[in-house]
Amino acid sequence: MSAPTDEFSFLPAQAADIGVAPPLPRGERVDVTLEDGRTLSALRYGDGAPAVTFLHGAGLNAHTWDTTILALGLPALAIDLPGHGDSSWREDAAYTARVLAPDVVSGLREWTNGPQLLVGHSLGGLTAAAVAASAPAAVAQLVVIDITPGVDPNAGPTQIREFFAGPTDWATREELVDRALAFGLGGTRAAAERGVFLNSRIRPDGRVEWKHHFAHLAAAPDRAADAPARQDAVANVLSALGWNDLAAVAAPITLIRGDRGYVTEADAAEFSRRLPGASVEIAPTGHNVQEERPRELGARLREIAGKG
Repeated sequence: MSAPTDEFSFLPAQAADIGVAPPLPRGERVDVTLEDGRTLSALRYGDGAPAVTFLHGAGLNAHTWDTTILALGLPALAIDLPGHGDSSWREDAAYTARVLAPDVVSGLREWTNGPQLLVGHSLGGLTAAAVAASAPAAVAQLVVIDITPGVDPNAGPTQIREFFAGPTDWATREELVDRALAFGLGGTRAAAERGVFLNSRIRPDGRVEWKHHFAHLAAAPDRAADAPARQDAVANVLSALGWNDLAAVAAPITLIRGDRGYVTEADAAEFSRRLPGASVEIAPTGHNVQEERPRELGARLREIAGKG
């Protein structure tokens, strides 16, 4: 597995895969120092102020949106949530939506200059709801992808929890690719190699580790009894408080769920019961809609943004 020249080296191949012709939007990494000294990092694409902001799911990072953003064709911002990507880990290991939302709001203030179409997948979807509820002026529309507060953490997310709960460091990235493919994650080997490269780092001792904190929490849930988020890194993100956040959102809400994703028909029905004004759409895909159907998702988000 050869190392690319930089984190944006994959974009031409990704664009070719979905039929997006050059010129491609320029990508750049941006960072801001938060009040407590932690770093919040993000990727900004295209010229001009972002119109769409993306929040990824647990264990992923901002690059999960790359191909969707290419298909979208609008200036966009993709944020590495705290504990993920190039953003700092939290010492308290608290990665629930209401804890993460203030950091996202700080990022929106730093990197955008108008209300966003805010798109969140999984943990990012619950966080996006908390952002829209707490900072309504920052959000024009909310799109939640394949998550509701009622998703059963012992159903679909179990696979992710088991995947995280392996060793916390590895000899090579190839070992991580093999593990991802063994769990049915990552798609093709080329896609898995891209995902592993963008979601791992080589430590000074030469060992490879995931960039996200969840692997460490899932592998050692009893390290700190004073941190509830450590007890089950996946289940704790599915806080029932998310229903209160969604109910408080003034912006239009759309739920996009995969027909083979984590949100069941019963979950979707409960979503509609609680939020009768929201839209619910089904995509022929699994949980990671942005990676499995990026062209279709990008086109749909462009329509929702009023640019279709």
